[in-house]
Amino acid sequence: MKRFVIIGLGNFGSSMAEALYGQGHEVIAVDPREEAVDRISAHVTRAAVADGKSLEALQRAGAKSADAGVVSTGDDITASILATMALRDLGVKDVYVKVISRDHARVMDRLGVTETVFPERDSALSLATRLSGTAVLNYVRLGTGFSMQEMGVREDWIGRTLRQLELRQKYGISVVALHDMLTDRIITAPDPDAALKDSDTLLVAGKDEDLARAARQD
Repeated sequence: MKRFVIIGLGNFGSSMAEALYGQGHEVIAVDPREEAVDRISAHVTRAAVADGKSLEALQRAGAKSADAGVVSTGDDITASILATMALRDLGVKDVYVKVISRDHARVMDRLGVTETVFPERDSALSLATRLSGTAVLNYVRLGTGFSMQEMGVREDWIGRTLRQLELRQKYGISVVALHDMLTDRIITAPDPDAALKDSDTLLVAGKDEDLARAARQD
């Protein structure tokens, strides 16, 4: 079990807090708004009405030396900077920050945060990818220009094997797993000599441009 500190209980922060708590972790949720804390209190380990920018307030809430912190302070960039610094001063090594713009992300990257999260942009990229390629079912951004996608088996791939398709050689992408939709079973080391079915999907990783080429059936 890990201990997480969530600063800022808007939609993103609250959802993150509930998800982590539901996975069995200790979650400390902090927000200066009493109504936001009241809404989340039954779904976290501890909820505190406190200023997330204050080192002393975070220490009283139990944030010292937590495994990780998540900062989600909405449009207040200054608050996200000060909250990040306070977490670092308390010995929290891994800090994830929800950002609202590229400039915000650049500032947080300069502070050395573990990762910046831009939900609106990532959701838009995911939808755009799905709309532009009918074979793409799900999209997870791994970094600039890289992603993991769940891709339906193209019609011309049905009945062929992964070895025959040579996806790495032809497209530069890696098959991470196979999802059998009929049984809802994830196969993390798919048999390279098993024929693909129309009910299979492939979890593949690589450059976005290479994945887009693979998804197209020319």
